[in-house]
Amino acid sequence: MKSVDIVEAPPGHTGSGFFATSFDEVIGIARSNSLWPLPFATSCCGIEFMATMGSHYDIARFGSERPSFSPRQADLLMVMGTIAKKMAPILKQVYIQMAEPRWVLAMGACASSGGIFDSYPVLQGIDRIIPVDVYVPGCPPRPEQVLEGLMQVQELARNESLRRRNSEQYQELMSSYNIQ
Repeated sequence: MKSVDIVEAPPGHTGSGFFATSFDEVIGIARSNSLWPLPFATSCCGIEFMATMGSHYDIARFGSERPSFSPRQADLLMVMGTIAKKMAPILKQVYIQMAEPRWVLAMGACASSGGIFDSYPVLQGIDRIIPVDVYVPGCPPRPEQVLEGLMQVQELARNESLRRRNSEQYQELMSSYNIQ
């Protein structure tokens, strides 16, 4: 049987144990390293997402190895490709069905700004119907760019206050998109 040395707690700390961080930081680290993406792929950017999921780029290194195909189980909505105006209500409904906290990544020129399709049936950027946290440029963006965008979402998740989603500013943002 091994003997266990009892280490004294630093001055000002009592009890059998202590943490050297805050609860917000622990939650942030857990959230950022376990994002479950929901791919909403409509065109060529979806192929680049498949490459990003493959073994060469391996999105699993970032804790996102489990793509979710149910909005209720996802916390990162990855919108890839051209979004027609008839699809806009569906995309908004998918966003609403996601539980808080939720993040949105617009992947590619079409999801970000309509891309080369400046015509009446194409939505000129998904930020007209839902809030976007990270934009990944390109037509289509390379997998390295997608991973960089994912790391930016991780940074947002790591540093976001647990109370931000309940703030008046956030509620005003959601009401500007007609989201309750």
